Amino acid sequence: MPSSPLPSPVVDRFTGWWTGRTGGRVLSAASWLVSPLTSPVTPDDYLALLDPLLSARHPAGRVVAVRAEGPAAATLTIRPGRGWAGHRAGQYLPVGVEIDGVRHWRTYSITARPGDPALTITVKADPRGRVSPHLVHRTPPGTVLRLGPAQGEFVLPETPPERLLFVTAGSGITPVAGILRTLARGHRPPGDVVLLHSAPDPEQCLFRAELSELAARSPWLRFRLTYTRADGRLTPERIAALCPDWRRREAWVCGPAGLLEAAERQWAAAGVIVRLRTERFRLTPVQDMPTAGRVRFDRSGVETDAPASGPLLVAGERAGVTLPYGCRMGICHSCLVPLLDGHVRDLRTGELRGEPGELIQTCVNGAAGPLVLDV
Repeated sequence: MPSSPLPSPVVDRFTGWWTGRTGGRVLSAASWLVSPLTSPVTPDDYLALLDPLLSARHPAGRVVAVRAEGPAAATLTIRPGRGWAGHRAGQYLPVGVEIDGVRHWRTYSITARPGDPALTITVKADPRGRVSPHLVHRTPPGTVLRLGPAQGEFVLPETPPERLLFVTAGSGITPVAGILRTLARGHRPPGDVVLLHSAPDPEQCLFRAELSELAARSPWLRFRLTYTRADGRLTPERIAALCPDWRRREAWVCGPAGLLEAAERQWAAAGVIVRLRTERFRLTPVQDMPTAGRVRFDRSGVETDAPASGPLLVAGERAGVTLPYGCRMGICHSCLVPLLDGHVRDLRTGELRGEPGELIQTCVNGAAGPLVLDV
């Protein structure tokens, strides 16, 4: 997903009391008391001591409600503090949650409307994950979460087109839910909107009742639901059958990689790829990378071999180097370190980079030959 840097305190490796790290752990109050000896303390830092929501430098929000969305998902309602700068419908939000003293960053689509007094995110618990089950099952009201800036281009233009098509699967419905809620509250009704959504079964279909009710009372919205366990997946043939004029609509598609890849082929074959917008939730590495390189972590005095197809962050951690990190997927920009020499390759795009002094995202860049990092 496209991203933009977080505010400078986060880019600056989470400096300050609320975001400092030592070996990946949040600094204690005792560490903060001596921090003026090594780093400046601002009035904003003192305000954050009184209430994290008063901080403008390190935006935060307090969970005010948690609502179950089926057996393995929940909607968190978050009251943002004074550092929150707002969002556009369809954007996503980096969320920092502390688990056992370690702050972990993940991104979730914002399902609230722009201008609402509270934010909402709907999280589906991944049984293999660490953060999503914690947010769904072990985050009570009153919990304070760190907030990054809203990001992403999976949004409507300022003047929405008359004919829209949304194709979603699973939790891919979350950014579209925010868009539809915004359209429903608009000053003028939308023209003609089709939503094609697939879920495993009714129990796991997020927002099913709300979307059905919205379609029933909104002549501008047609909602078509597919249950994959009974009906199969949303294939190009099914999309064309459910929405015969799909070629003439501006389209937004969000869901698993298989759905996105099939949609890109379908729209490209029809010569209307310019009308398609997609949103990916996970990093998709570029295949067939060139040979690896030896990496020297200059200030740590450690050298190691790094595979060309793997992140420098992982290579450094395996070698025992303490590196800054956040989301680990190229979104929050908290893993930035200066490149002193050599070249890296972006694992998402294959782009080669190598300007001395350039800040490198270690979680999404691999070695492209020998290189030196200033860490």
